[in-house]
Amino acid sequence: MTPVHEPIGATVLGYPRIGPHRELKRALENHWAGRIDVGELHRVAADLRSRSWRRLVDLGLDSVPSNTFSLYDQTLDAACLVGAVPERYARLGLDDTGTYFAMARGSDDVAPLEMTKWFDTNYHYLVPEVGPETRLRLAGDKPLAEYREARAQGIETRPVLLGPASFLLLSKPSEDASDGFRPFDRLDDLVEVYVELLGALTDAGVRWVQLDEPSYVADRSDDDTAAVTRAYQRLGAVTRRPNLLVASYFGDLGAALPALLSTPVEAVGVDLVAGTGVDALADVPGLADKSLVAGVVDGRNIWRADLDAALDRLEAVRELAGDVAVSTSCSLLHVPYDVDAETGLDPRLKSWLAFADQKVAEVAALGRGLREGRSAATAALTAARADRAGAPDVVDDRVRARAAAIEPAQLHRGHYADREAAQQAALGLPPLPTTTIGSFPQTAEIRAARAAYTAGRLDPAEYTSRMRAEIAGVVRLQERLGLDVLVHGEAERNDMVQYFAEHLDGFATTINGWVQSYGSRCVRPPILYGDVSRPAPITVDWATYAQSLTERPVKGMLTGPVTMLAWSFVRDDQPLADTARQVALAIRDETADLESAGLRIVQVDEPALRELLPLRAADQDDYLRWSVEAFRLATSGVADTTQIHTHLCYSEFGDVVAAIDGLGADVTSIEAARSRMEILPDVAASGFARGIGPGVYDIHSPRVPDADEIEVLLKAARDAVPARRLWVNPDCGLKTRAYEQVEPALEAMVRAAHAVRS
Repeated sequence: MTPVHEPIGATVLGYPRIGPHRELKRALENHWAGRIDVGELHRVAADLRSRSWRRLVDLGLDSVPSNTFSLYDQTLDAACLVGAVPERYARLGLDDTGTYFAMARGSDDVAPLEMTKWFDTNYHYLVPEVGPETRLRLAGDKPLAEYREARAQGIETRPVLLGPASFLLLSKPSEDASDGFRPFDRLDDLVEVYVELLGALTDAGVRWVQLDEPSYVADRSDDDTAAVTRAYQRLGAVTRRPNLLVASYFGDLGAALPALLSTPVEAVGVDLVAGTGVDALADVPGLADKSLVAGVVDGRNIWRADLDAALDRLEAVRELAGDVAVSTSCSLLHVPYDVDAETGLDPRLKSWLAFADQKVAEVAALGRGLREGRSAATAALTAARADRAGAPDVVDDRVRARAAAIEPAQLHRGHYADREAAQQAALGLPPLPTTTIGSFPQTAEIRAARAAYTAGRLDPAEYTSRMRAEIAGVVRLQERLGLDVLVHGEAERNDMVQYFAEHLDGFATTINGWVQSYGSRCVRPPILYGDVSRPAPITVDWATYAQSLTERPVKGMLTGPVTMLAWSFVRDDQPLADTARQVALAIRDETADLESAGLRIVQVDEPALRELLPLRAADQDDYLRWSVEAFRLATSGVADTTQIHTHLCYSEFGDVVAAIDGLGADVTSIEAARSRMEILPDVAASGFARGIGPGVYDIHSPRVPDADEIEVLLKAARDAVPARRLWVNPDCGLKTRAYEQVEPALEAMVRAAHAVRS
């Protein structure tokens, strides 16, 4: 078979954008603090784009993506591009950049857009608002400007756009939309905006455009599939347009694949790591006339690819398609830049890893293998994978024996009614008890002390003394503000997952392995490479010190097994359920030690429970079964008098309400402020009958709410949840905020709780 258009060759669907040394994070935070102006911010952004394009060319790609850079979020970029800017932000009278950041972070008078997880990843996107009144139009030129920027440097790029169907499926109705309206109802209108944009890109010389439609790897109705077919029939029929690549990732397109292949688009991208198998492509009509962009290098995990197996898949699909291009399974936004920057990793472990640059090199090698034969492209990397399979520190027979011996009784506690009575007698809490989610601000002093301790410039005794002083200050502050259940503030923790990974066998941590979570927020996911166990208690000394300073109950704070997996790069050589069981046993030991040390409340956070939920309904029951079992294994080793809390982030509660109930936690806190308690009807309808703390203010924005605003949300919560089961807390931990924001916000929260309580 021969291609009917210019081939794409070796490419990737996207690339990290924060900078190898988090240059974007620093520029953003300096701009928000007033230390640099908007011109300097955009200069840093332009430099990062230029360096990224040049790096991709140097690593051997045939087609380089552009418009994958963002100052905050690619979905927010798309909203601004097509004029989906709600009037409340337009009325602020700011310039374009100011309006953009108001939508992302809020202002003194206006809350930010809702934020939620990007499919089943730990990346967060801002949810566009679209209504019947939204004037969809081509309101910006970012894709065009960045294409011209690259071309001026001699680099031909492929602009990447969020596809019109996925943009609307990821949106929510505007505040003024009537009941029953779906943003997707505006698809035909939005497609015309894309028609105009494609014409402008053609006039500029663009040869290929990538339109991302990841929403179709989830379950979609026949009407939604028919609509995306109609959309791409219209876009494909445009006479003045570039070649169109419709890309998908994170799963299988299902019925949407033949639907897209029936349209005039030139190429379709499929995820051959998490989604479509080669056999499933054999009978798909229309593939022989298209380019298939085959995602055979995992864009979300950091293990070296099995290039021999990848070439087998590529050669098989080459027999089915008009042309085959090699790619990553998704954007490399989800992995760090370069494993060569890791100077502290064990050399053997390091040889098993591939970060973004190494994955680009793998894609380029696979492209050469397709053209020239496989031997030169695969020999060294195949040897690295074989070494990993035989490494002695990957398997721990004691851990495996303990996991195999788990009995059903270890997954259960007493009846909730009995626990509730016992806990109320033990704790004596008032109605609507107030608390926080766990962390307090990570100040410059805390970070400096940790850096000095890590570098060996601060001895352990002095470091402990400084952290204890921070804990004492946090306890005094909470008592002064009148909180009912206190936390120690987690001053000693760099990150809720990394901290535990540093104290568990089977994990390794990085120095420069930063990945964007949202905006300027970056995380360093640990590497879970072997069997997991806890060699010694981790949090007991810090928690008991905090409890010694107060008569009020202090929560022990732990991270749950599912979140440890979701926010790490996890071994791919055994089922996730087996790994989760090992992590749960380690946390079970820590939970029991906290109880033995006198802690009456232990919080085991699972903010990522919804995040790992498979996108297809047919795959969800098995995941929910083992994830719930892992949490219960971690938390069921304590007495009825010990109150177990958990926290969940950005959870579409209705999707997993049965699983959340199945966790059996005595109190569950959830993020609810940005959506203004929209989650609570699902709670009420589900019959959820345990304690619940819907967040009453959004910590992801620097904006400080007043007591009246919180009281309105709290009254809405009280109307949906019986007051005896209602807790009052922020949406999430406070580590990313400053004390000048935290103190007045918590003071307002306590005042609002007392007002509603009375």
